[in-house]
Amino acid sequence: MQAALEREYVDYVRTSLSWLRQSAYRLCGDPHRGDDLVQQAITKLYVNWRRARAADNTDAYVQRILVRVFLDERRLRWAGVSLFSSAPDVAVEPDLRAEDRATLRAALDRLPRRLCAVLVLRFLFDMSVDDVAGVLDCSPGTVKSQTARGLATMRRLLDESPLPTAAKEA
Repeated sequence: MQAALEREYVDYVRTSLSWLRQSAYRLCGDPHRGDDLVQQAITKLYVNWRRARAADNTDAYVQRILVRVFLDERRLRWAGVSLFSSAPDVAVEPDLRAEDRATLRAALDRLPRRLCAVLVLRFLFDMSVDDVAGVLDCSPGTVKSQTARGLATMRRLLDESPLPTAAKEA
């Protein structure tokens, strides 16, 4: 990569690292796995930097990479190393208690990855159906049906016996 392009890439990653870590943490619920996702995503971004910088919305392009890395993680799981010494600062709505967050995270962890990604993007990132469809490279109808299926599964999981609280909640 040319020096000017590499500087652009480094500047972009430096300014975007915080929201990337927050996004990854929200997707997987574990700061260490989230850091692994970010590492994989920024590596893919480096390889495709020319295409990413030419995109209409570079942040959306990078978020798409991050979500795809998350969806592929189960298939390609490996034990990685931690890049950061602390978990990302994630803003949490003040009306959610820690037990509620842990229960919600445990239920999300029991969903298939694609349904989890749809629900996280729709409700934690407050993305529109069309935006989620663009990130996941599917039709808006698919997003709607997966949202409905994911919410129904979440209701069923939350109505069942109490879920174990997530030990990863700090």
